[in-house]
Amino acid sequence: MPRIAFVGAGNMARSLIGGLVRTGLPAASIRASSPSEETRQLVGRTFGIATFADNARCVEEAELVILATKPAKLPELRQELAPLFRQYRPVLLSVAAGAQLQQLGRWFGASLPIIRCMPNTPALIGAGASVLSANRHVTAPQRAMAQQVLDTCGLTRWVDDENLIDVVTGLSGSGPAYFFALVEAMEQAAITQGLPADTARALAAQTCLGAGRMLVESHESATVLRQRVTSPRGTTQAALDRFAADGLPSMVSRAMQAATERSRQLALQLEEPTP
Repeated sequence: MPRIAFVGAGNMARSLIGGLVRTGLPAASIRASSPSEETRQLVGRTFGIATFADNARCVEEAELVILATKPAKLPELRQELAPLFRQYRPVLLSVAAGAQLQQLGRWFGASLPIIRCMPNTPALIGAGASVLSANRHVTAPQRAMAQQVLDTCGLTRWVDDENLIDVVTGLSGSGPAYFFALVEAMEQAAITQGLPADTARALAAQTCLGAGRMLVESHESATVLRQRVTSPRGTTQAALDRFAADGLPSMVSRAMQAATERSRQLALQLEEPTP
């Protein structure tokens, strides 16, 4: 594994750092920067890595630089980091939502190997889903290096068409929140019908955990698994009929389209001049 520098040390950076350490990358090969002293101390203490307040010091001689800051901060880093990137020519891996490959190239170096990634929050527990797209300067070994990093936190897939990253944002990037919202609704419905709150929460969580494991481990489609647990004129069929009557499929489609469109808007906002 290469020398890796994280610009930013928030939740996503910490999940990746934790995955790398768990899979055997020496802590000495990892460094991270953050303007927050509290965050630097937490990350340094938790993982035993070097931390920096100065982004430039953090990225010196790194072979892979992971841009894990808020999207709006990326243009601000141009003057600070672009000269170093021209000197050391690392692979840039951005997990900043909305920032496009051509924007990253314009800010940090058009000839640099740059990879855009959309991860999601279950990466924090090693169960994430990440999708990557690369510019034409990324070599096959560099792609493998980036995938090896993301694989420490869960499933990794590539798309050749970068525009599909916006769709991925609406699916897996924002998807955990849809799931949590459904669980909230299931809990509240059970409580309203008289079930104790702690029991409702435990049953909803375990039900969703079991269903998720079945979907992953059985290798069957969601359609097949749904059909197997749905008896004609049974209780499950009654609930699914109510979902259909209330327009659940179209509601989900509209919600995902809204998230996808918002991802596209974020890229446009990055083009706006700073007030």
